[in-house]
Amino acid sequence: MPQPPRIVITGMGWVTPLGHDLQTVWGRLMRSESGMAPIDRFDARTFPTTFAAQVRNFDVANFVEDAQVHRTAGLNTCFALGAARQAWEQAGLSSWKGLNRRRAGIYLGAGEGVLDTEHYVAANIAGWDPSKQAIDGPRWAAAALREMTAMREIEQEPNMPVSHLAREFGLRGPSYNCLTACAASTQAIGEACTILKRGDTDLMMAGGTHTMIHMLGVTGFNRLTALSTSKGDPTKASRPFDRDRDGFVMGEGSGMVILETLEHAMARGATPVAEVLGYGSSADAFRITDIQPEGRGAAAAMTMALRQARIDAATRRADGRAPIDYISAHGTGTKENDSIETLAVKRVFGPLAKDIPMSSVKSMMGHLIAAAGAVELITCVMAIQSGMLPPTINYSNPDPELDLDYVPNTARPAKVDVCLSNSFGFGGQNDTLVVSRWNG
Repeated sequence: MPQPPRIVITGMGWVTPLGHDLQTVWGRLMRSESGMAPIDRFDARTFPTTFAAQVRNFDVANFVEDAQVHRTAGLNTCFALGAARQAWEQAGLSSWKGLNRRRAGIYLGAGEGVLDTEHYVAANIAGWDPSKQAIDGPRWAAAALREMTAMREIEQEPNMPVSHLAREFGLRGPSYNCLTACAASTQAIGEACTILKRGDTDLMMAGGTHTMIHMLGVTGFNRLTALSTSKGDPTKASRPFDRDRDGFVMGEGSGMVILETLEHAMARGATPVAEVLGYGSSADAFRITDIQPEGRGAAAAMTMALRQARIDAATRRADGRAPIDYISAHGTGTKENDSIETLAVKRVFGPLAKDIPMSSVKSMMGHLIAAAGAVELITCVMAIQSGMLPPTINYSNPDPELDLDYVPNTARPAKVDVCLSNSFGFGGQNDTLVVSRWNG
């Protein structure tokens, strides 16, 4: 049987709480800086969690040809447009006129945009009848017609970023969106690679975008007891793998990559920045919010990705190095996730697990939910290019049950050729990607 085509990354871009371009964000990660601060998008003073990692000073008009076309777009869509434009430019696609746009598609892991809470609240206040201490239906309906619009309702839906991207870049090939919680954009990139390998497209724009920094989003995760409720400095709240971790910090943003078959990239003279070697996906088939306690699903996704990459997890390379140079951990900072991810890595790599550094950039930029996996894959590529590993900050008190190398507190120089990126979502979704240096 013929070998499937090799898949390369030719462009990358992100919009994150640490900045809106590759070098700014990478520089801040290398300096162990945090994007956490008090929430100012709404009044969160009465919430158990009052802080998040918001994207700030972002204007989509800096990234699109005509901002008026996207005037109704939600924040999630705007983030995706910004990240996609960066990836498009790095891939050299703006100056190349030979793209067959019917063989260029999109696969996103996208969540909803910021809910239109301001206008919902206005309608509810106007519809309240104090004499009855209840909502008056006709009064509420009149206020809702005045305050709310059809476009606001449409734009909060998770399929809308794909629609805006397709229009902005003229991509008329396969178009998909998945929302598998925190694993969504890793799954989207993996599935986009699968589409390329089976020959349905030559190029895919893939990644994720999300924001849940709104009243309903923060309330929901507080009710799940998943968020940190630290009362101290917000920049210290996200503490993956630390003994005193108490939950994750909500982030937002987008990460996007341009994926191509090697043949297509070479034919147009593009320079790959990395190669995607493997993709694995599994389900825990356990509980809605709890991870399978022995890490079986997470281990299965890693094993599948390594097998596809033709990497033996139990064997050192010829130069004595472990089979993987770096693991971008899901590393949310919850008691359950960090313990089980550590266990799963040990299940896969056995005695070699302790030789593989792994860190969580969520300690600095928060949890970008559906966008997290794509952003963290980009950190892997940046680690390969720079020879530096991003740290897990706020690692002050080691957990005696977690004994791997979490790259504590400061960035570290390293020889990095092959990385593994993990994403595990509520509902038991597990997705892993293996990416390597492009060697020609």
